[in-house]
Amino acid sequence: MEGQTRKNIFIGLEVNIVLKEDQRSGELTNGYVKKILTNSVFHPHGIKVMLETGEVGRVKEIIKED
Repeated sequence: MEGQTRKNIFIGLEVNIVLKEDQRSGELTNGYVKKILTNSVFHPHGIKVMLETGEVGRVKEIIKED
């Protein structure tokens, strides 16, 4: 999964994240990265980010623009 590696994530990137309260259901939230919160280069559950809406979660999918 590409959302586990920090170098794949940058400000303004469109992503799907899983919020803390949605971890059990796996429901994804779409948005654009405002801030990268994980300092390590890799995290097995996904890099933690803040979206422009202020929501915080771990990146599960990076949206590809074709």
